Amino acid sequence: MLLLLIRHAQAAQQDEARYPDDTLRPLVPKGRKIQRRTSRELRKRKLAPSRVFGSPWKRAWQTARIVVQETGLPKTARIPCPALAGPPDLAALGTEIGDIRPDETIALVGHEPWMSELASLLLAGSSGGLAIDFAKSGVMAIQTEGFKAGAGTLVAFLRP
Repeated sequence: MLLLLIRHAQAAQQDEARYPDDTLRPLVPKGRKIQRRTSRELRKRKLAPSRVFGSPWKRAWQTARIVVQETGLPKTARIPCPALAGPPDLAALGTEIGDIRPDETIALVGHEPWMSELASLLLAGSSGGLAIDFAKSGVMAIQTEGFKAGAGTLVAFLRP
């Protein structure tokens, strides 16, 4: 399977007065614009996913919606995945996502530092094994046979 790890797009600045609950910070217009462009690039490069799993936090969920829209997927292809709203847990991700065909491409939309840690875990076998500058709206394409530590191969790294 091909996993597309996607860091959410640019969101509003942390502001305790406006967003006392950080999980509710939305994307800003510039972030939406950049994410639309990045998502169209996935389609152009034939990296469009069949399903998009997103952290339920607002900014990641909005990013997942843009990926679905710009790659031409039905709305039902966007699926909440609470395991993406915390440190990487391969077993929890595998359970929440379920079966994936060997030839399937799926996207996982989440947050830093957890997306870099997930990439490191899949590629190097430990969450701290690689230092990754994972830009907002960035995409790492990792070929793997499942959610197994150290079993992945980096195929592409798109930075907006």
